[in-house]
Amino acid sequence: MALAPALAAAPSLFAQQHLTDAQIETKAASTKFIYIDGKNVNADSLRAVVTQFYYDQFRNSQDPDMPYFMFMSKGANMMLGVGGGVRLRAFYDWNGAMPTNAFSPYTIPIPADASASRRFNTTPSGTYFNLRLIGHNDVIGAYGLYIEADFTGYNGRDLKLKKSYAVVRDFTVGYASSTFSDATAQPAIVDAAGPNNKFSNTNVLVRYMPCFKNKWYVAASIETPSTAIDVSRGGVKAASNWLPDAAAFVQYEWAKGQHVRLSGIVRSLSYMTTANDRRHNLAGWGVQASAVGKPEQHLTLYATVNYGHGYAGLGGDLLHGQYDLVSNPENPTELYAPAAMGWCAGVQYNFRPNLFATLAASQTHYMPRDGVAPNEYKHGTMACANVFWSIIPRLTVAAEYDWGMRRNFSGEHKAASRVNVSAMFTF
Repeated sequence: MALAPALAAAPSLFAQQHLTDAQIETKAASTKFIYIDGKNVNADSLRAVVTQFYYDQFRNSQDPDMPYFMFMSKGANMMLGVGGGVRLRAFYDWNGAMPTNAFSPYTIPIPADASASRRFNTTPSGTYFNLRLIGHNDVIGAYGLYIEADFTGYNGRDLKLKKSYAVVRDFTVGYASSTFSDATAQPAIVDAAGPNNKFSNTNVLVRYMPCFKNKWYVAASIETPSTAIDVSRGGVKAASNWLPDAAAFVQYEWAKGQHVRLSGIVRSLSYMTTANDRRHNLAGWGVQASAVGKPEQHLTLYATVNYGHGYAGLGGDLLHGQYDLVSNPENPTELYAPAAMGWCAGVQYNFRPNLFATLAASQTHYMPRDGVAPNEYKHGTMACANVFWSIIPRLTVAAEYDWGMRRNFSGEHKAASRVNVSAMFTF
């Protein structure tokens, strides 16, 4: 079988027996293989490849399942799956409604808006299609293609490209999750926003990520930049990006789905003073430490902490504003890269492989120079408790309570609450 070289290199599926691993095994077993020439191939070997999909370094619990149907080529050196999922969410806000479908403390109105103290809404946003191709070639070795699009575009209804990339051996090329992100270390959350320190941005990139001894991963990438620069005080304007972002990480993985990682990113941030058309180039950077572990058969622990200057436009609560470069309070025509930091901690308890509950808390701090406006965002806090139940491998329902608070530099603060429910059916 031509796929055998790639399969032989795959590490053991279950380095540690855990209920989450059992659920992954069940999901992998639900995938159906269709053979073009009618001949069966070793199903266990093929299922090992499918299982690896669920242990992807950049996969979060909200991400799509492997397509239900996988078509095997006649030469047994390629398989293709076309799948999708229907996701429905409903939520109810009280004690202060947010104007967005995502639960983001940054958007909590201060002072409170009496006309929007409560809100009920539903959304099919997150319904998706995905395509997965896995193959092996005598010249280039193991390779894969992945395309994902979901209905999170205009008004949360239009189809939007979410990922589109190719993997050839240790290289990834295309529109993929940033090397700076660690989606696996984010706890399962029903709300689409996730933790309010979450960095899960997607960029066009080229990444090299080799693995050593099935435990050590190193990665380095160049990524297409996207900056958020505040020019509201006048006298300056944003300049075009002219250098790619550079990101890297080193990770130790002691078992599948369990690791510690240190990530970093360096960015070029540019602006121009309009009085003399002078260009200024500043450096932005961020670091993140993250971990996910399973100390006991039922428990999974998650943790991330990040800090940097001029990296807020990559994700988290501050993504709602323009915080990569902001005005110097003493000189509005001079911009600087402000500091920010965030953290998240979560614990998941599996009652059964297909039934678990999560407690999580996260916070983002904005730390500019003195002289900031009193009504400026200082920090936001988000906490949640939820339960997920996979009635069958391809049907999951969930319910969640979210609590958030925004605090301004003036000391004024406001909290909000939400109940979230969702249902997800994949094929």
